[in-house]
Amino acid sequence: MFSAQTYTDRRQRLKKEVGQGLILLLGNDEVGMNYRDNTLRFRQDSTFLYFFGLDKPGLIAIIDTETDTEIIFGSEPTLDDIVWSGPQPALAELAARVGVAQVNSPNSVSQLLKTARDSGRTVHYLPPYRQANVCKLHEWTGVSLGQIKEKASEVLIRAVVGQRSVKSDEEILQLEQAVNITGEMHLAAMQNTREGMYEYEVVGHIQGAALSRGGDLAYPIIFSTNGQTLHNHFHGNVMESGCLTLGDFGAESAMHYAGDITRTFPVDKKFTSKQREIYDIVLEMEMQSIAALAPGVLYRDVHVAANRIMLDGLKQLGIVSGDVDEMTQLGVGGLFMPHGLGHSIGLDVHDMEDLGENYVGYRDGLERSTQLGLRSLRLAKELQAGNTLTVEPGIYFIPELIDKLRAEGQFTDFVNYQKLADYRDFGGVRIEDNCLVNNDGGRVLGTPIPKTINEIETVRSL
Repeated sequence: MFSAQTYTDRRQRLKKEVGQGLILLLGNDEVGMNYRDNTLRFRQDSTFLYFFGLDKPGLIAIIDTETDTEIIFGSEPTLDDIVWSGPQPALAELAARVGVAQVNSPNSVSQLLKTARDSGRTVHYLPPYRQANVCKLHEWTGVSLGQIKEKASEVLIRAVVGQRSVKSDEEILQLEQAVNITGEMHLAAMQNTREGMYEYEVVGHIQGAALSRGGDLAYPIIFSTNGQTLHNHFHGNVMESGCLTLGDFGAESAMHYAGDITRTFPVDKKFTSKQREIYDIVLEMEMQSIAALAPGVLYRDVHVAANRIMLDGLKQLGIVSGDVDEMTQLGVGGLFMPHGLGHSIGLDVHDMEDLGENYVGYRDGLERSTQLGLRSLRLAKELQAGNTLTVEPGIYFIPELIDKLRAEGQFTDFVNYQKLADYRDFGGVRIEDNCLVNNDGGRVLGTPIPKTINEIETVRSL
């Protein structure tokens, strides 16, 4: 937990930017995995963590922007709680740790909000992503269940996004902790992968590396020899000689900041010549994209430039032909990289995605493209100092996508579909790092993780 002053300062800024009314922030409750008392791992709401810092289920907070009142609502620990879970601090003690003087029972939330609504005051809330919170908001606000998300406060969303998008020095330290644990997870994958093993055997080493270093998983592990499937959470394949493995996974620090790193390496100790050719293109895409990071740079332009590098490299291999600028403009690169170059990262691996991707990654006047690949870019707007983001280019050979576009006659003037037959079982390559935009440009967060072919092959040979 940060200092009480950190949370107090954050809330003061939020009050000023929202300006009027009540701000209602919901923490998360525990969720039963297969019955009520056998719960899933608890994860507090990230915005609640950002402004109130308390990593405990069953909490609600209300900020009155006009009276400067802040209240945390929650239940006091009972004797049963203590018997089953051990001694716990009183709610007032927890609240004091984050600079809040007033606490109350959750049962009083409904009446407080009703009084505010009856007097014509605005109640600002964020779009909920858990059904339990949808139901609470319906009960407290009178908004129909179907309109709860639609009626979320745009003023509050924009204020929260504006604050959380620029990371403080203490947040950057947390992100670097998460990235460093993530690096150990990737080393564990590289060191323990062998021909003939099941993917899940390596996944055990990956998750163990996170837990044994005080972290946890920021999102479900992607580790597969079928790297052409972008979010592949199946781990049941036997890893065979000649295949690449793609590992996209990250640790969550004790304070819930996320790492999100991808590395691709061979099941064998060395890359084949074909694997090297594709890997080198992706590595150049990533390095050039990182070098382009700076305040004021439109991240969409960095995405487009990475596609240009990709198409130029594929042209040299005879996979595509024609004018690179024309192919870039037409979106030919989407066949080989159907996702965006990166996204914001912070307390969420896709930072603040629950608030609406367009609020986080776009702005008025900058609309989302409909083009394959570019339409999936989560972060497109101008970068600013203090932004933290992923840079994750890739090249994939997805048989189903190739077959579809070929059958539709798309890009036939540029794509050598006959040559692509040689890559149907290639899989994919993605390389990803987490970066900070600073006043001078950008830098990769954390201790370097093996990334070049020589670095990876050195680890694989140990």
